[in-house]
Amino acid sequence: MKIYTKTGDDGTTGLFGGKRVTKYSMRIDAYGTVDELNAVIGIALTLNMDSLIREHLTLLSSLLFTVGSDLATPQDASVKSSVPSVTEDHVAQLEHWIDTYESHLPALKNFILPGGSQAGAHLHLARTVCRRAERAIVALKHEEEINSTVLRFINRLSDYLFVAARYANAKEGFADIEWKA
Repeated sequence: MKIYTKTGDDGTTGLFGGKRVTKYSMRIDAYGTVDELNAVIGIALTLNMDSLIREHLTLLSSLLFTVGSDLATPQDASVKSSVPSVTEDHVAQLEHWIDTYESHLPALKNFILPGGSQAGAHLHLARTVCRRAERAIVALKHEEEINSTVLRFINRLSDYLFVAARYANAKEGFADIEWKA
């Protein structure tokens, strides 16, 4: 199978279910930004980091493919029922992981700056891309119907990435860098 199809040469791309849309559509922006987030997580996984964070990020990378396929499938597509989706259980899992990390961290009393260890800095970068994905998904949600759990999952994922960055830094002996106004 060839990687190039030439069907996108006119500036359109196909969604699951067969519908074609422009490559600048909100739907493409949303799942394209999720794909970018997954690539940033892939870079983070090349770094030395705590094994628990590594395990979580590996699972999350697969879940982000699920998010992308969900976003690439309009709610009214005939194939929608066969496309995997994130669930409230996935949201709850993120909340559990956040709570676990936070139980090992000092309480947050100030805004903190991104940085610290290489893993921590890359997780902060992933968090910012996740927030951009969230904004793109919110914009899409105002134009088209989507699986509302996707938005909750991405919102919670950005929280997870923030706490995971703090946890990675703490595990490597880096204190939070407090913002000084």
